[in-house]
Amino acid sequence: MSGTGIGSFNDRIRDAINGGSPFGNPLQQGFSTGLFLEPNGFYQGNETETRLTLATYSDHIQIGLAGNLKDYVLISHTGEVKKGSEVRTFDGSPVGYTSSPIETINYASAHDNETLFDIISLKTLMSLSIDERCRINHLSTSIIALSQGIPFFHAGDEILRSKSLDRDSYNSGDWFNKLDFTYETNNCGVGLPPREKNEGSWPLMKQRLENPSFKPTKDHILAALDNFVDILKIRYSSPLFRLTTASDIEQRVHFHNTGPSLVPGVIIMSIEDARNDTYEMAQLDKNFTCVVTVFNACPHEVSMEIPDLMSMELQLHPVQVNSSDALVRQSAFDSTTGRFTVPTRTTAVFVEPRC
Repeated sequence: MSGTGIGSFNDRIRDAINGGSPFGNPLQQGFSTGLFLEPNGFYQGNETETRLTLATYSDHIQIGLAGNLKDYVLISHTGEVKKGSEVRTFDGSPVGYTSSPIETINYASAHDNETLFDIISLKTLMSLSIDERCRINHLSTSIIALSQGIPFFHAGDEILRSKSLDRDSYNSGDWFNKLDFTYETNNCGVGLPPREKNEGSWPLMKQRLENPSFKPTKDHILAALDNFVDILKIRYSSPLFRLTTASDIEQRVHFHNTGPSLVPGVIIMSIEDARNDTYEMAQLDKNFTCVVTVFNACPHEVSMEIPDLMSMELQLHPVQVNSSDALVRQSAFDSTTGRFTVPTRTTAVFVEPRC
């Protein structure tokens, strides 16, 4: 598809966020769903192996965040400098395959297979609280929303939509497919979906669907909607999140916390703009000279120093300063040390206002 100007669905970023693939074991975990950091009991390798898989998934997500460009260059988890096309999926296919950001449609869930909320319900630790599942839902959608290229969201991801784990619901009727725009329910636990299409997952489905702790309340649904609207406001607050050419992405988008010493479960992305008229790149954003996004998938707060960003006058994005999410408001940056502090399972966006 490279060079055609036609967008294709990017299953690389989908599988890295969620873990495994729609055709593998439903318990396989990924970046957002707890791989290495919060194992669900399904054997996915020893500690060293799962840490390596998580680091590989981080590479895949970073390439997706950079428009899935085949020529985008990043420092991989091994410390090697690689183009997107040189980073490979587990079946040997190139991760980056586009020549332009309009050729990638980034997504975490779609009409095929489970909804995002249902994927998270299957893959995460059984004892995880509903509050944490909701945070993971938002973390996953925020990765898509803040990526270069075309973001795609399955209808209802913003309100925790569930099909009661039905993975192939085209003829399952309104009972499993309905969206409740009164926000009273997300349609989780309305029954076991048709067996013939979900045979292998039935035992996993039953123990989750009959457990009331998997059902979000109206407050959870409204909070998810608020967070989704906030992240869309952030995307449209700066053209830096919507770069239109491969050269702009290659020049402006950078990743930190890379290489062999990376902190697992954390992706840090900066996007630069011109600082003055003599700067080598064109000015695109009249408000910000730089935006930095920290995706923290860890089940704990992270605090880490990024020397490359030290002395920058970064502050939490105004949308998140005023967010209804109390946790994201705790995110902070210390310019004297370059230290970012971001709460558990949180996407925090920092901006450097233009003088």
